[in-house]
Amino acid sequence: MKTNHIKPTMLWIGIAMALASAFTYAAESHMAEALKHAEAAATATDSKTTAEHAELAKTHATAANEHLDAGITSLNDAIDHAKLKHTDLAKTSAEEAVTHLKAAQ
Repeated sequence: MKTNHIKPTMLWIGIAMALASAFTYAAESHMAEALKHAEAAATATDSKTTAEHAELAKTHATAANEHLDAGITSLNDAIDHAKLKHTDLAKTSAEEAVTHLKAAQ
């Protein structure tokens, strides 16, 4: 009887991708939130509200930037794996890039 074995590395990558996807879709995108709070800061009528919204905008913009950086890293990994003919790993890295780039939007 033949049994199928899942490589532990691929299993962990799958789990990580599932979790990343869940977090991405669980909240509005970081860029949308950053823009919403930046607009609120720009139209606020007092300094306290302006500062509060500016801080929130900065937090979301920073998170978007981190996702963008991670997306670029994943794209570089996809390119490197593809050049080595590691198709499955290249596709996994590309999927990670998609998740990060969507989160950065």
